[in-house]
Amino acid sequence: MSPTLVSVVMPAYNAQAYIRSAVLSVLSQSYTAWELVIVDDCSTDGTAMLVDSLAAADERIRVIHAPANAGVAAARNTAIAAARGSHIAFLDSDDGWHSSKLEWQLRHMQDTGARVCYTPYDRVGEDGRLLSHVRPPASVSYERMLRSNHIGNLTGIYDRSLGDLAFRKVGHEDYVFWLEMVRRAGGASCVPSDHALAYYLVRDGSVSSDKWRAARWQWRIYRDVAQLGWLSSSQHMCHYAWQAVMKRVV
Repeated sequence: MSPTLVSVVMPAYNAQAYIRSAVLSVLSQSYTAWELVIVDDCSTDGTAMLVDSLAAADERIRVIHAPANAGVAAARNTAIAAARGSHIAFLDSDDGWHSSKLEWQLRHMQDTGARVCYTPYDRVGEDGRLLSHVRPPASVSYERMLRSNHIGNLTGIYDRSLGDLAFRKVGHEDYVFWLEMVRRAGGASCVPSDHALAYYLVRDGSVSSDKWRAARWQWRIYRDVAQLGWLSSSQHMCHYAWQAVMKRVV
C-alpha cells in the first residue's frame, strides 16, 4: 500500500528573506511522502526565482505563479485546488516545522481516527527569541473552538474525506477555516507532546500583532460567521480575550 501523501500548502509574497528556511523545514521531515505546493502571489522581490530554484532541486516541490496579487486566502485556495494528496497541511513562508512533525501527526491520526489534527508550537521573534509556548488542549470541539482558536494554522492538518473548504477573505481567515473543519469532523485531536512541533514567527508590525484589529475581527466572526446572538458573542469574546493573553505567556 502506498504511503499517505500529504500536500503542504505554502502561500508566498515577498518572502525572499524567510522562505528558504521554511522550505528546508519541509525537506527535513522524517516523513517523506509529501508534496509542497508553493503559490507565489506576484512577489516583487526575488521570491519567484528562489522558489523556482528550490523546485528544480526536488520534484516534490511544485510552484504556481499567480497571474495577479490576490492575497493569502486566494493563494491557499489555489494550492488546495492543485493538491494531489489525501491530506492537507499548511505552512506559511516565514514559519517552520520540527523534523518529526508530519510523522508524529499522521501516526496520531491513524491511532485515534482523528480527521483534523494539530500540534503544540512556539511563538518566536525575528531575533530568534522565544516569545511563548503554545500548548493547546488534547482535543477540541466546535464549542471549544468558538471560545478560542486552539489550532495554529501552521500545525493543522485535515483528511480530505471531510471535503475541501475555501479560505474566506475575512480577518482571521485561518480561524474561520478550522472552525468549520472541526465542526465537520466532530472534533479535533492534538499530538501528545510537551515539545513544539512548529515555530510561528511574530514579525514586528504584523497583522497578528495588532490586538485591537484582531479583536474586531473576532467579534465579526461571532456575529456574522457563527451567527451568535449579542449576549453569546460577548461571553465568547471574554473567553477569546483570556486565551489570547495566555498564548503570550511563556
